Amino acid sequence: MQTFKMAIKSIGSNKLRAFLTMLGIIIGVMALVILVSLVNGATGSVTDTISSLGSNLLTVSISDNKGAPVYLEDLSKWMDEENTIGNAAAYTKESFTGKHGGTSETIDVYGVSATYDTIQDLSLLLGRFLKSSDIDNHTYVCVINETLASELVGYTDCIGQEISINGVKFTVVGVIEDDDNSLTRVFAKDSYVAYIPYTSLVRLSNSASLEVTSFYIGAAENGTMKDAEETMNRILMKRFEDDEDAFSVSSQDTLENTMSSVTSALTILLGGIAAISLIVGGIGIMNIMLVTVTERTREIGVRKAIGANRRVILSQFLLEAVVLCMMGCAIGIGLSWSILQVIGIMVSSLSISFNMNGTVVLVAVGFCFLIGIVFGLYPANKAAKMKPIDALHYGG
Repeated sequence: MQTFKMAIKSIGSNKLRAFLTMLGIIIGVMALVILVSLVNGATGSVTDTISSLGSNLLTVSISDNKGAPVYLEDLSKWMDEENTIGNAAAYTKESFTGKHGGTSETIDVYGVSATYDTIQDLSLLLGRFLKSSDIDNHTYVCVINETLASELVGYTDCIGQEISINGVKFTVVGVIEDDDNSLTRVFAKDSYVAYIPYTSLVRLSNSASLEVTSFYIGAAENGTMKDAEETMNRILMKRFEDDEDAFSVSSQDTLENTMSSVTSALTILLGGIAAISLIVGGIGIMNIMLVTVTERTREIGVRKAIGANRRVILSQFLLEAVVLCMMGCAIGIGLSWSILQVIGIMVSSLSISFNMNGTVVLVAVGFCFLIGIVFGLYPANKAAKMKPIDALHYGG
């Protein structure tokens, strides 16, 4: 306790120098805590968004049909014949210019089948979604999202209004409620989306065809996604001559695992960069402790002359280095918490929360303690090894 009091007194006698010495540690701790917390917050938001898409969902993409293309009729057939498959929904996407009155916007137009809203868990604000009869009859009807209704038409209650998509008039039959927690809303606040019958998009576009190359598969009500995936792989392997490279079947679990791997690597990378900052701060601690030892050479000689042994001198200067590091760590953690609170307020509308990670704080504390010992050991040992007579005769 006496040694600790002496360390505090020594640091307090040179407040500005002590603060400048701690600055490297403060910046290093802030870099570690803030960067890792930001990555964790963003990861949590993306993971929640991916999970909200539903675990009962498979995404199928076909790259080579081997002369046996998949059509909408095939999806209906699989839904009827396979007891492990629930809903199946085809989709394709194009970007067109949408107009209403004197207003025009670039719209992401999705050509979809009738079960798309169910499998994607879309929430209708007004009206209805597309029906099987709309797809069968190539009907020029559309379902638009809330943002597009407000910006293009001027109001959300626009059922029955006509909008022009790529020069063709479509009647609005439904409005989809915007999901403020979705990834689209987080990173594209002004996303304009319209859903039209798959067959209507084929007529509207020069590049689209009735051949289905992308679709979603949902597991049966009492089935598992694993069974649905096995069934889908079996069907497509048979259809595409056992060529597993002709198609891909992926689940949300695969996407989550990939995202987890990427963010883990990013966390380690940013943590490593912050650790380098802490090491640089530790070098500053060692440098100022060497100066302190030199300045207090006569004090060391007096203490040794009246009976202080090597262990006492070593612990005195080592503890002073550790206290410097831990004070810098405490200030860095406090500033990190404040900055994260400010960032949280700034992005509160995006439904992303940046909270201080307790594990990262413990790692920062432990690392700072270790830096204090490692970089304080040489100056402390130098002080402890001084001979009393040489220290007393020091005239610096």
